[in-house]
Order: sequence, then C-alpha cells, then structure tokens
Amino acid sequence: MSAQRRSSGPFVTGDRVQLTGPKGRMNTITLEPGKVFHTHRGMLNHDEIIGRPDGSVLTATNGDEYLALRPLLADFVMSMPRGAAIVYPKDAAQILALADVFPGSTVVEAGVGSGALSLWLLRGVGSEGRLMSFERREEFAEIAQANVAAFLGEQPANWSVTVGDLAEQLPQAAEPGTIDRVVLDMLAPWECLPAVSAALRPGGVVICYVATVTQLSRVVEAIRATGEYTHPEPVETLVRGWHVEGLAVRPDHRMVGHTGFLVTARRLAPGAELPQLKRRASKSEFSDEDVELWTPGSLGQRNTSDKRLRRVVRDAQKLASETGAESSPDADGAHGDADQPR
Repeated sequence: MSAQRRSSGPFVTGDRVQLTGPKGRMNTITLEPGKVFHTHRGMLNHDEIIGRPDGSVLTATNGDEYLALRPLLADFVMSMPRGAAIVYPKDAAQILALADVFPGSTVVEAGVGSGALSLWLLRGVGSEGRLMSFERREEFAEIAQANVAAFLGEQPANWSVTVGDLAEQLPQAAEPGTIDRVVLDMLAPWECLPAVSAALRPGGVVICYVATVTQLSRVVEAIRATGEYTHPEPVETLVRGWHVEGLAVRPDHRMVGHTGFLVTARRLAPGAELPQLKRRASKSEFSDEDVELWTPGSLGQRNTSDKRLRRVVRDAQKLASETGAESSPDADGAHGDADQPR
C-alpha cells in the first residue's frame, strides 16, 4: 500500500478529528456513531461531525464553537503514545531533506522508538520505496507498529520491523551495496558503522541523530576514521515562532530549541580516497582515554520502566484499534537486545 491515509472528503466513522476550542485548546477524538465529546462546559455529538467537510465549525451544547480538522502528521506524532522520546517534526523534516529521501528509495532506520520518524520516512519513500526498521526492544517495536497503523489505517506492506541489533541483523537483511539511505537514531551509532558501510551504495547517505555534544564529537570522528565517507557535516536546527497581531510583531517567548544534532556523510566508492581539506591548525587531537569517556556507559542512559512500556503498548494498540487498523504484534527477524533509541 502507499504510505497515505484518507486525507480529504467528509468525516466518516473511524476518522481521527482534532477539535480546537475557543481558548485554542486541542482535543483529538475518533469518530463513532452515538458517542459524545464531553467538556466541563458542554457536549458535542459525534453524529454532528460525521458527514461534515474537513475544516467545519460546530457548536457545542453550551454555545462554544469548535473547529474540526483532520490531524496533520505533525499533530499526530506530538500526541501519540510514546515509549521513547520522539524525533520532533523539525528534525524529521531536516532528516528527509539532508538525507535526500526520495520516492522509490530503500531506507534503513534504527532504532524505531515510538514510530514518529518511521511515519515521515514512509511518506518520503512512497509506495514504490521500502523502509527497513530495526529496533532492539520488542516493546518499542510494538508501540511503533501500533502508532503507524493508527495513522495510516493499516500496516504498510513496504515496511518491515526487525527486532534485534542493527550491526548483527542488517548484513542478513540486505545485500551489500543495496541501501540508498541509513538513518541512525541511537545512543552509540558509531558501533554500527561497519555494517552500514557494507550495506550502503556508493554515494548513499548515512545520517545520525544524537543528543549530546560528546556523542556528536564521537560519531563525527568515527565516520572520519573509517576513510569510507565524505567529510561529515553536523548541524542543529532551532525553530522560533512569532507573535503577529497588527503592529504587535515580536518573537514568541517560547521556542523549540535543542532536541538533537544531525550528522550527515556520503559513502565513497570502494577504494576511493577522499582529498584532504586544507584546515587551520586546531586542537583536534585526542587519546584513547578521551574516547573511552564517550562510551555509552559513561554517557549515562535513562531507561524506561517495563511497567510504563506495557502501558504505552496498550495505549498505542488501543489507538490503532479505534481507527479500525490492526498493528502486527510480531516484528520480523530475531528477537535480541536493544539499539537504544531516543
């Protein structure tokens, strides 16, 4: 199937609808005949929404008006059940652009987390492309599959989820030199570089999403040390909204600041040697002891409790069932230890 959901036409049973109230507060509901949306001020019958066009304004029993819209993908990922922190829309958009994810491409993703980036990548590869996702924790894989099914209405046929370590599973899942793009969202992406280098086509792109400056330094130096990539390019994206009302024009007091760094590099042809850039002298030397300080154990790792994960799995699967979608309970591949997703 193509990675698209029903995005136009009148509202029907099973649609997810985002209701925006008079104070700008948003509530997302799944339409069911006979059900009622309750607030502390009034009620709105689902039957009054079903059959109305997208973008309609409806009046609750207390006279409050609600704007009804289908949620955008950005809206959905910010409100869906989470087992791990998500890749924010600002970073997902940059990943699609910097990695040049195109319709028909074959993309590898690790780890899956809660499925937010998977949804963006599925949209990028289109119906003719393929997304191969790898996740070390089975609970995260289940949450991601349920969230994707809830948004798209079913499990995409061009998406596979393998539970296991990318470094071990990728050589079994993909022939050497057959992958167009690799997206690594994990604690220690440098550990997977040998498997990624073997799988990527010459000219293919690897992009790493890391949270801290120590991870950033470590992964950049690891990519350089392979001698198999172009010079890695690290970036950070900040998004600031603006308040605009007549002549009152100013930046918003709050902004989406640091969420993570993106490091991009392209695979060289086998045997090719990258021309060295002429650089000024810099304090770039480091010892093995310095590198050891950047290992996952030294970086620290916040684990999600099993109890919370089980609850999030139930919430995600409930969301999928409300929309009439079935999420696959079993992921492909061997079950193993986790690539720690963000």
